[in-house]
Amino acid sequence: MKPLDDTLIPQVAGLSRRNLLSMSVGSALALAMKAGTMGLAHATAFNELEVDDATWRRWLSDKAYRVLRQEETERAFSSPLDKETRTGTYVCAGCFLPLFSSDHKYNSRTGWPSFWQPISDENIGTKRDFKLIWPRTEYHCRRCKGHQGHVFNDGPEPTGQRWCNNGVALEFIPEGQPLPPLRQARS
Repeated sequence: MKPLDDTLIPQVAGLSRRNLLSMSVGSALALAMKAGTMGLAHATAFNELEVDDATWRRWLSDKAYRVLRQEETERAFSSPLDKETRTGTYVCAGCFLPLFSSDHKYNSRTGWPSFWQPISDENIGTKRDFKLIWPRTEYHCRRCKGHQGHVFNDGPEPTGQRWCNNGVALEFIPEGQPLPPLRQARS
């Protein structure tokens, strides 16, 4: 008997069986962390950040705004973060939520910073993207909804995933330097 393929299972509210399972596992982890029964390195408690367009334009460069807020893609090999090899943390350029660790970065030879897993699944949201005809999985910062890139299943072990990120959507914080405080909406 052949295993079921996600494409054969009806979509529920735009979510695949895999995404529903991931959300369930993520919710269970979040509840366990909240209860204090376990912790993850780099886990950061946060509230979603909602600010107006004028604030985003004030906070971000033009390139970062177009990628994070309009879901554009930066030109391959244009980001210095693609060649960054120091130890540290990659935070969302929009809100400073930690998204990736240098421990999970590798050279995918695609021209964009690539990682084999995020710091925490709780910090990343995903959705289906059909902009290039075939479906892809777009991912974004869960806190500010800023577009980061796409995840593919052609990465290295142990996950087999390639989280292909727009460099302009990240800021690198070298080890030993404090992470910036999360940006806050002004009341």
